[in-house]
Amino acid sequence: MNHLPDSTIPDLLAKADREPLSVAEAVELAEAILSSNGCSADVAAILSRNCVAAERDGTFSHGLFRIAGYVRTLRSGWVDGRAVPVVEAAGPALVRADACNGFSQVALDAATPLLLEQARAGVAVLALRNSHHFGALALDVEPFAEQGLIALSVVNSMRQVAPFGATTPIFGTNPIAFAAPRRGRAPFVFDLATSTMSNGDVQLAAREGRTLDEPAGIDRQGAATVDPRAILDSGALVPFGRHKGASISLMVEILCAAFVGGQFSHEVDFTGFPGAEIPKTGQTLILLNPQAGRGPEADFVSRIEALFECMEDAGVDRLPGERRLAARDRAARDGLRIAAEHVQAMRSCLDV
Repeated sequence: MNHLPDSTIPDLLAKADREPLSVAEAVELAEAILSSNGCSADVAAILSRNCVAAERDGTFSHGLFRIAGYVRTLRSGWVDGRAVPVVEAAGPALVRADACNGFSQVALDAATPLLLEQARAGVAVLALRNSHHFGALALDVEPFAEQGLIALSVVNSMRQVAPFGATTPIFGTNPIAFAAPRRGRAPFVFDLATSTMSNGDVQLAAREGRTLDEPAGIDRQGAATVDPRAILDSGALVPFGRHKGASISLMVEILCAAFVGGQFSHEVDFTGFPGAEIPKTGQTLILLNPQAGRGPEADFVSRIEALFECMEDAGVDRLPGERRLAARDRAARDGLRIAAEHVQAMRSCLDV
């Protein structure tokens, strides 16, 4: 593997230390780092756009913070940065994809043309296996809503969450993302972990020396804690909503392992791959054509806009995802101010 950096990397890192980077510059930087650490050009392009889009949207726990984790995992040999996914139609509404030990986002990109073709008839389901996912799930579903479709996706990860009533982690953070089209506006999108918070946010709090606003997990003795370090040090996150969140997390495990042929979160084993930190599991994506469900005489978008207006009249001042869109607008206008520790982490990716 060639770890020698592209000549653009030092200049962009030096600039990031002084001033904001444009979104395009941040993509160029991430792409150069990933390419120099074992990713093919296509894989590096897809992953870098994904990471920078999360940073742009203010989802810092899945943004450029993740680049060093990608590099450590690539160098460990746990993931194949040059894998070419295999996509097949498994029925009139089912697409199967094998990421071939590569990244989920790359396999999703390869499957998208077939998914769109099938979804136009009403519904399409993607069963994605043998895949690594380390990004923000909202970014997987939003492009389909931009095409006028409803999209729902779930992905499991690695054992970090203790089921309700347990003291041992079994589940992943197991996020759910949903997107729906709107009229003349960016799609309605939400992305939430079925744990009280994402593992990435816990890691950021630990690195910054912050305590959590409320107990989000348990320590190694099973006691509730606001100390992120105690959660990460042989403790566990807990599901949101107690038994309700745990049930939803269990559903995600079933859809992402038993259904697609992936691994359950507790089966992910990095043994033999020092430095690896990206879970290898599975993903399920469901696409619906909203007009196919209602018929040609009714308009789906008009119906949901009426619902949003009703919510506004009731006093709701911000829909889920609107803060993300505001961050996106700021990034387009002002560029990306990258935290110094993230710049330093990316700089460390140049070490052989």
